[in-house]
Amino acid sequence: MSNRTLGSGRGRSTAAPIVFKQKHYARRIGVVAVAAVIGGLAPGVATATASAATASTAAASAAGRTDPNLDVLFVGAHPDDEAFGLSTYGQWNEYDNAKIGVITITRGEGGGNAVGPEEGPALGKIREAEERSAVGRAGINDIYNLDQVDFYYTVSAPLTEQAWGHDDTLSRVVRVIRETQPEVITTMDTAPSPGNHGNHQYAGRMAFEAYRLAGDPNAFPDQITDEGLQPWTPLKLFRSGARGQATGSGPDCPTKFNPTRPEQNIYGVWSGRQSQRWNDTWAQVEREGQRQYASQGWAVFPDVSDDPNQLPCDFWTQVESRVPFPRGDLSQSGADPAAMLQGAVLPIPGGLPLGTGLEVKPEPFDVTPGGSTTVSVDLTAPDNGALKDVSLDVSAPDGWTVDGDASVGMVKAGQSVTREFTVTAADDAATNDRALVSADVHAKGSGNGQLTGHGDTELSVVPPVRGDQQPLPQVADFENWVDANHYPQMEGFVKPVLTLASGGSRTVDVTLTNFSDQTQSGDVTLDLPAGFSADPQSASYSDLAAGAQKVVSFTVTNTDASLPTSNQGGNAGDYDYRIVTTANGTQSSTQPALELVPTTTIDAAASAPTVDGVVSPGEYSGAPLNLSRLWEGSPCDSAQDCSAVGHLTRSGDDIYVAVEVTDDTLGTVLDASDCKRHWRTDSVELALDPAGDSENTSTTFKIGVLPTTTEGHVCFGRDADNNQGPGAQTAPDVQVASTVSNPYHGYVVEAKIPATELPSTVDPDHMGFNAFVYDSDTQDKTGQTRIGWSTWGGVQGDPYRWGLARFPGWTPPDVPTSDPVIPSDALASADSPQTIAQSVRNGVPLGGGPAADPGSSAVLQSASAGSGSVSATLRVRGTGEAHVFVVSGGDVLGSKVESVSGTGRVVIDVPVSGDASGARALLAYVADSGGTTSSASQVR
Repeated sequence: MSNRTLGSGRGRSTAAPIVFKQKHYARRIGVVAVAAVIGGLAPGVATATASAATASTAAASAAGRTDPNLDVLFVGAHPDDEAFGLSTYGQWNEYDNAKIGVITITRGEGGGNAVGPEEGPALGKIREAEERSAVGRAGINDIYNLDQVDFYYTVSAPLTEQAWGHDDTLSRVVRVIRETQPEVITTMDTAPSPGNHGNHQYAGRMAFEAYRLAGDPNAFPDQITDEGLQPWTPLKLFRSGARGQATGSGPDCPTKFNPTRPEQNIYGVWSGRQSQRWNDTWAQVEREGQRQYASQGWAVFPDVSDDPNQLPCDFWTQVESRVPFPRGDLSQSGADPAAMLQGAVLPIPGGLPLGTGLEVKPEPFDVTPGGSTTVSVDLTAPDNGALKDVSLDVSAPDGWTVDGDASVGMVKAGQSVTREFTVTAADDAATNDRALVSADVHAKGSGNGQLTGHGDTELSVVPPVRGDQQPLPQVADFENWVDANHYPQMEGFVKPVLTLASGGSRTVDVTLTNFSDQTQSGDVTLDLPAGFSADPQSASYSDLAAGAQKVVSFTVTNTDASLPTSNQGGNAGDYDYRIVTTANGTQSSTQPALELVPTTTIDAAASAPTVDGVVSPGEYSGAPLNLSRLWEGSPCDSAQDCSAVGHLTRSGDDIYVAVEVTDDTLGTVLDASDCKRHWRTDSVELALDPAGDSENTSTTFKIGVLPTTTEGHVCFGRDADNNQGPGAQTAPDVQVASTVSNPYHGYVVEAKIPATELPSTVDPDHMGFNAFVYDSDTQDKTGQTRIGWSTWGGVQGDPYRWGLARFPGWTPPDVPTSDPVIPSDALASADSPQTIAQSVRNGVPLGGGPAADPGSSAVLQSASAGSGSVSATLRVRGTGEAHVFVVSGGDVLGSKVESVSGTGRVVIDVPVSGDASGARALLAYVADSGGTTSSASQVR
């Protein structure tokens, strides 16, 4: 079918044209429906199109290949990121014949391993196999690993970008989209909400950017000019989850959700629907899929309820759509399991024909009360038929006005038309809120029936001048990304917070933004809760030009040091307050929060403590630290179940830490070689941020300590910090000791940490410190409870939320700042027989990379079994590296990697274990000139 051009999608800038291509829809709307569609085409076109599709399918079948084209593509960071959407994907596959694929940017090499000591690439192979088994239950066959490294848990998208590389990762995602041509993209939450994994955030960013760029011929043009790919424009973009509160389960759970923003299109898919394929509910099928992730400790997940009324929904948020869609308002239309696919993969009942394009875009996105914005409606008729007697119905909230020409008339096949409307907000429109503008298209169908199509957009209602608390660095980075990529609908979900030391002071900057079209003057006031003060409490501003910004600074002090800190204080740890801004007599407010973190003063010890795992009288003179605050997991049943107290002191340039843990059950005792997995069992983690200003943990020092091992002694290692690895290698001057009570009722961990082992010089007035205690009462390497000193969800990755330690009278030694060591040992797709087999099957090159030029690559021609080896015969046309595997079922009998310097016929002998008769040889060839090819041969 022919190409056509649509607008660049919602945004505030002009982008290059997007090529909007339609696929043949035979796979999902059935033979009868296809016949009807073909009947509406111009003479000769139907036969040619159908013949081409048939010929393509026949050629692929003859080559033993499957069609790589997808309906839905999920973009995630790690194996298991898709696991809580398998119920939805499975239903789409079983009942709507939708073909779903998965991009997994890493293989999870940096994660934990509950089934063995493997880590790095060896763990990546395990996790890839787990993922293929898990998603197979939802009918998913294709997983595209992009070969980026999974380094460690972080909540930082900027650090993830540093490790993965923006352009490299984005080009791979775009290439896979162009190779597989999905109509729908699903992905993860891009916002830096507390605890949201930075890799997850960045995977979402890559999906969002690729959604915009994959159809742009000017984006990664070499993929088109050199590789022969075509631009491909996905039609819908969703993120998993929704902001709000689910209020019930059961078949009507899609209608039992209170969204934070009712203006969003949110869809619910009930997991209790019965699978005919599996003879069970999709909730249970999903659970069985999740259990495949044994390395992540998920094998012990319990069965779901057998009462359908207790089974919940998967919720999804539509971010953008280029086509008409059923409004996702969690009414019956939004509750249809197939609603998310309608308009893109499936036709909308009574709706405009499949292939119709519809976008609703505002410029600007922000509107003040009484102010106006322009909303454009872009409508494109399908390539196979005109839209007749078209009219538009554009609506806005009560009290708002809409002006514009709503008549359209006929839109010829493949033609696009645009109508612009001036939308004016009510004078009393609530500010710091969102409004919905809808565009409903009406057209005449066959037999004079009425066809409709819906599109909409959010608008942000802003005051003339708004005062915003300064964002955290990772939030500022996110906001910059939102602006650069024109996704304003993603703004405003992360609550503005700043930490403040208990009893301390800090500067709080307030940014004033003039959203109006005239110069403004007024004042800004901090309305703080009891126990806090501001200097000044109120400040004036003047001559703030339209569209301009100005920063006003305040010194905020916690005047009541007895207020609870961490997540024990305020509203889930937040001490909310208001920034009240006036502009020429108009008042508005925003509600950020302060978060108190605990502090401690560490005096020099009279003499250095003995590091022996015993807290002797007088060794630690300072006030003990309460380490019994819950931050994740199940609450302790009692102090005897799990509780802890910490001690700190300093001697010379050495920091001493002791943690006394009370515990009633000793969790799994691990081997010392598995010390990295400290968070799976009873252990202690100590975290130090030398200057107390780290954005992420790559500039901090963290050690995890197992109080005992199968070898009978303590072990420690560094993880998720400036330099990971075994303690003896990465922190050779650190000393650690422990004692474990007998009979067991707990343990003590003690450590000496020289300041010279830290990644930079200590600020003696502001060093970040935290102590975490992991509690497990099981023998299956699963933790139950996490307690500590400064406690928030995901706090192990959030240095800004750690407590503060002060060292009066100490001048620490100068320590050169160490560059972070980010693990880079990722499994390459050429070393994964699972991935190679997929590439052989569907023809999509490895790792999201390009295909090698056939004139400079190699192909596996044959494989023959010998005594203890298999001889693989290659036809080589260019130098490169051959990765040969001999596999039988799920077992790898042998493998060999060999550089190939010649051309012509090349034989590679692969040592094998066992009988290779009937096995299969796989070849991944990495050409020196660039790109890869994959081929296979039965062993004879």
